[in-house]
Amino acid sequence: MKRKFDVVALTLHMVLWIGVVIVSLPFVWMLLSSVKSLPDFYTFSFFPHSIDWSGYLYVFQQTNYLRWYLNSLIVAVCVTTSGLVFDSLAGYALAKYKVPGVTAVFLLILSTLMIPTEMLVIPWYVMGSQLNWIDTFWGVMFPGMMEAFGVFLMRQFMLGVPNDLLDAARIDGLSEFKIWWRVAMPQVKLALSALGILTFLGNWNAYLWPVIATTTDPMRTLPVGISLYASADNGGIQWNTIMGMSTLAVIPIIIVFLVFQRRIVEGIALTGVKG
Repeated sequence: MKRKFDVVALTLHMVLWIGVVIVSLPFVWMLLSSVKSLPDFYTFSFFPHSIDWSGYLYVFQQTNYLRWYLNSLIVAVCVTTSGLVFDSLAGYALAKYKVPGVTAVFLLILSTLMIPTEMLVIPWYVMGSQLNWIDTFWGVMFPGMMEAFGVFLMRQFMLGVPNDLLDAARIDGLSEFKIWWRVAMPQVKLALSALGILTFLGNWNAYLWPVIATTTDPMRTLPVGISLYASADNGGIQWNTIMGMSTLAVIPIIIVFLVFQRRIVEGIALTGVKG
């Protein structure tokens, strides 16, 4: 029986390693292609014949790549911070305040999840134009500062915070804001971690709204900048440069995954079973 289980375990591990190789192969190819010369790239060899850093030098010397990188970092960090604060506040209020109409408000917020993003960009753009937010950081960030999914997620986890714990804090004289911050928030740290990771990654990779909301090169975010550079007339497609840009772009995602790997798995698992 033990030998049978060993064979099954070995087979599963082999299948998993094959999956790891298949998934990581495009990233390895992208990294190796970024240090090829352009003629070397068109030889279609997997490994470079010689290391060529000209693609990276071009990225830093001839493009606004560092500015795009900074823009994406600012947008991702600000939107994530705002989402964690306002989504948790709304989730706490919807879960713990039994006032008339609270269920209707929650259902109204939840119903917005059924609206495709493509249908929202027009009213977003009209509002941004009227308020002179187009081609500004605020214009790029405001649609994601508070999201229905985050409110739903935090509300579901806030329901699990014991009411007796909150009542004890009220008896001790804490204000409602301090109860939210010092009592409720520590109880839902796992949900906050999952929401923060998903929000950061989503905004780091966002393309549709930033490409609409930005009109000048210095305000572009990283996905928009790379996409427009790849489609521009630069004397032919500089694939080694594009691969260098893409390689540098995935560094924050890899860092977030390595640092918060356990939180990602636990958070996503709990979001599927929380009632």
